[in-house]
Amino acid sequence: MELQLVVTEDGSHTFFNPALNEHYHSINGAIQESRHIFIKHGFQAAVIRKQEMSILEVGFGTGLNTLLTFKENCQRHLKIRYVAIEPEPLGEEHLKLLNYPGKIGSCDERVTFFKIHTTPWDFPYYLSEDFILFKLHEKIQEVLLGEGKFDLVYFDAFSPEVQPEMWQADVFGKIFTAMVPGGLLLTYSAKGEVRRTLKHCGFSVESVPGPPGKREITRAQKPPAA
Repeated sequence: MELQLVVTEDGSHTFFNPALNEHYHSINGAIQESRHIFIKHGFQAAVIRKQEMSILEVGFGTGLNTLLTFKENCQRHLKIRYVAIEPEPLGEEHLKLLNYPGKIGSCDERVTFFKIHTTPWDFPYYLSEDFILFKLHEKIQEVLLGEGKFDLVYFDAFSPEVQPEMWQADVFGKIFTAMVPGGLLLTYSAKGEVRRTLKHCGFSVESVPGPPGKREITRAQKPPAA
């Protein structure tokens, strides 16, 4: 995979994929974007009154969302089961270039980031006694997710323009079934077509303010149990 390293506005890295003509993260700030969308409006909203949580990430990519979630949970000590799906993992030659640990915190983050990417695929691994990471080297269309398992979903695939198959009703319907009642799904996309598809699959959908460079993002919820 031929990728170009890019320094975003907050000083953190992302990659540009020339084949798709798309970046992995916002050029307005990779860490800033992930914190805003998936931690502030996702994790922090979902943890209320919980002692454990199951998270599904669609589009593991650089591992940034996983690292930020792990760091956030270090202050909360919830029992986290984190399932990350990625059909095309980045190679070691790319991962060693990323500066996320240095931008996020201490040496502990460097160790954690290394573990996140070196743990075996398709096998659960304890990053800590509170955090189990299960990386799946598959397409989401081929993964058996089951029913009623996930409290929170980070939907971070490439955009509908370059990966339209990821944003279809069959994918969102599968995720809907796999979520618990009241579960949240976060995505950076605010496109009307994406929101209509989410609603068609049974989600209630709301717009929330976006990170710098993006007016709004989408948060969807599986209706709570009656």
